[in-house]
Amino acid sequence: MTTTNAKALLSVRKLRVDLPPGADRQYALSDVSFDLNANEILCVVGESGSGKSITAGAILGLLPERVKASAGQIEFVGQDLLQLDEAELRRIRGAKIGMVFQEPMTALNPLHTIGAQIGETFRIHTTLNKREIRERVQQLLESVQIPDPVAAARAYPHELSGGQRQRAMIAMALALEPDVLIADEPTTALDVTTQAQILKLIRELQARRGTAVLFITHDFGVVAEIATRVAVMQNGILVEQGLADEVLNRPQHPYTRSLIAAVPSLVPGPQREVAETSILSVAGVSKTYRSGGFLPGRRRVTHAVRDVSLALPEGGALGVVGESGSGKSTLARCIVRLLDIDHGKIEFDGADLASLRGQALKAHSRRIQMVFQDPYASLNPRRRVGEQVATGPIIHGTPRQQALDKARNLFELVGLDPAAFNRFPHEFSGGQRQRVGLARALALEPRVLVADEPVSALDVSVQAQVLELLADLRKKLGLSLLFITHDLRVAAQICDAVVVMKNGEVVEHGSAAEVFTRPRHDYTRSLLDAVPGRHWDPAAVIRSVDAAAAAVADSGDKLDSLPPQTLKYGTLHA
Repeated sequence: MTTTNAKALLSVRKLRVDLPPGADRQYALSDVSFDLNANEILCVVGESGSGKSITAGAILGLLPERVKASAGQIEFVGQDLLQLDEAELRRIRGAKIGMVFQEPMTALNPLHTIGAQIGETFRIHTTLNKREIRERVQQLLESVQIPDPVAAARAYPHELSGGQRQRAMIAMALALEPDVLIADEPTTALDVTTQAQILKLIRELQARRGTAVLFITHDFGVVAEIATRVAVMQNGILVEQGLADEVLNRPQHPYTRSLIAAVPSLVPGPQREVAETSILSVAGVSKTYRSGGFLPGRRRVTHAVRDVSLALPEGGALGVVGESGSGKSTLARCIVRLLDIDHGKIEFDGADLASLRGQALKAHSRRIQMVFQDPYASLNPRRRVGEQVATGPIIHGTPRQQALDKARNLFELVGLDPAAFNRFPHEFSGGQRQRVGLARALALEPRVLVADEPVSALDVSVQAQVLELLADLRKKLGLSLLFITHDLRVAAQICDAVVVMKNGEVVEHGSAAEVFTRPRHDYTRSLLDAVPGRHWDPAAVIRSVDAAAAAVADSGDKLDSLPPQTLKYGTLHA
């Protein structure tokens, strides 16, 4: 049996968690062992289904129904957490081990204010009175750097931004100053600057309080930014662990190398040649939202898009980047006419889309289609996916059987098994649903594809597959791509040119090489500075591994037999 680390606050030993009969594998976790030491951040990284969140659930006794720990120990302050009853675990949750969940909007109660929900922790675990609880809540909100903590305490979850909700979750998790903080994908789908702020906040709080942090993520950029040590999981098995520098720069396991190889580099690739003519031109487009009705003092005007102009070359890929609230998605919806604009022109295929109505709009709109950020929300859960892919052609006059045959062909084109044609959306993974969304958009044979954050919440390997698919479809079908994203690494790899938006306005535009290597605007520079792990280049790591593998192959040895210190930044050391 593995010896427990004397410094460890939390020790997981040979943990096995069983999945119910009929699952895709027998165990959610198999023989998992690791230590979490005081005053460190251990990042657990892997794809969806690797067992990361199940590990957190096992520690806190929050496993899904019919999923049970069947072997092993989880030792914390001299106790095996797997042997405790529910009442004993409740005394540990929050007080000794805090948890930050992936989606704060789901984890927070929409019917209670933020202050009431944080205060509940003190009401359950302490004898503080109402005034003392109110003061502690305000101090916590100040500590996580929420502006106007008094107003935030009175607000309901929907009244806060995504980043503020995540800060409130961190405040709640740290309320009783736990020894261990578990953070389950706390920055997934946040824009780059908000993500940087949350990571900085966790680092500062961890350093100030000496808390041990178990940080669950699929983002290697986040790992490079925050980790002390790294544990890599695949299919419920811990395949590699070590110091962050060792795992990130000298990965030993093939699975770790494959994950790192899938991370987009922040360095743009070679400049692609694109046509000089534009297939889509946006000129002076503005969109304003008004809310508050007719009540004086309640009216609110939001300028979501202000006088935006851009041009998409035929066959090119134009990226639109910026923070949440910058106007990217509103612009995309205006272009495909899901929203009417206040003024401006949207020229496509010889016509101004903004002025078209009825059949004229229908005829032109089939040539410009959209792939949405959340395929699960944009697909009808009650209809089979094959029928949904065929719906567009049927609406535009294609005979039903011909449309269904075309949909089957599209399934193969986007890399889906035709046998999945009659399944429902919930029967697919996130990456597979995004492929269904692509097939649906391609069914009308568009010339322009507008992709709104299509890979923001996907695992790094699935993300790489979808990006590769988009690049392949551009070549095969001659597609032009308008790519909306807050992920600058993705934009650097897929886009020929980039438009940077802030507060509804374009602040910078140029080729990908110009924007990423010689940014002109301070805002663009701030976005690039906020990219997690920006100084870590995954492409350089893989080149190093490949060079070492070639050298080892020449010597007749095996790469996996090399000691961890052998590989470093493309240089083979004795």
